[in-house]
Amino acid sequence: MASIKTWISALRPRTLFLAIATTICGNGMAYSTGHFSISVCLLTMLTATLLQLLSNLANDLGDYQQGTDITGGRVGPTRTVQSGAISPELMKRAILITILLSCIVGASLIYIASQFMPITYILLFFILGGASIIAAIKYTAGKNPYGYKGFGDIFSFIFFGLVAIVGTFFLNVQQLTFQPWLPAIGMGLFTVAVLNINNMRDMENDCVSGKMTLAIRFGRKGSRIYHAALTFLGISCFIVYGCFYCSEWYQYLYIIFFIPFLIILRNILATKVDAQLDPYLKYTSMASFVLSVVFAVCINL
Repeated sequence: MASIKTWISALRPRTLFLAIATTICGNGMAYSTGHFSISVCLLTMLTATLLQLLSNLANDLGDYQQGTDITGGRVGPTRTVQSGAISPELMKRAILITILLSCIVGASLIYIASQFMPITYILLFFILGGASIIAAIKYTAGKNPYGYKGFGDIFSFIFFGLVAIVGTFFLNVQQLTFQPWLPAIGMGLFTVAVLNINNMRDMENDCVSGKMTLAIRFGRKGSRIYHAALTFLGISCFIVYGCFYCSEWYQYLYIIFFIPFLIILRNILATKVDAQLDPYLKYTSMASFVLSVVFAVCINL
């Protein structure tokens, strides 16, 4: 039987900052419109957390299934299935339990938010919920995982950026406007930036195991340029949002919290050894979380 410490390692709690950040961003914008539900807020946070945990567990199992972790060159935390700390069968059960919990919480969220929604929107959210679960699993698990073909960035951008933030905003406000799209794009780009750091860190190992991420396709120099583009475009989205929706100078104070992203980018560009990029995964996730909290506060001042 795996220990609690082993399961915590498999769940990778340091990744949860980014998942929660997206819902804070969406709920913060909804609050600024005067349409906000505390129940929707809490359930969106819980749903995002469960989907991130599902992705982490499926990734642990999937990389084991694809043979990514057997080369001995992986830099990040030890994977629990590959190390033998958790058996594949036990991990599959954990994944099924997480899927069940995600379905229950997601259905509860849609039920609470659907009182004034047409049936077409209700069905759309059920479809998006199902697609989010499939995307979380198919990143590395099963046959033909899209993460091994370089599509992980696109799916992360869509589901952990656009769907998470625009969906959260809509479930509160009950109408689709332009307001949530710029922060959704910005946070989606920061989410991809976290994934890109992971892929840059593991380039050598992934290349050997046949995992063709965008970092490998771009090469060492290209992946750094790509990361710089993600950072600056993400920052630009939040600045442009302020130009449209912030009327007082103090509502722009969240701009100060772009500084950590720029420091992280500078350090990444200066890092010569890919293995030394690992800490910037946590730093970028935390920077995104702090930005989303400060952003949500500032736009409501």
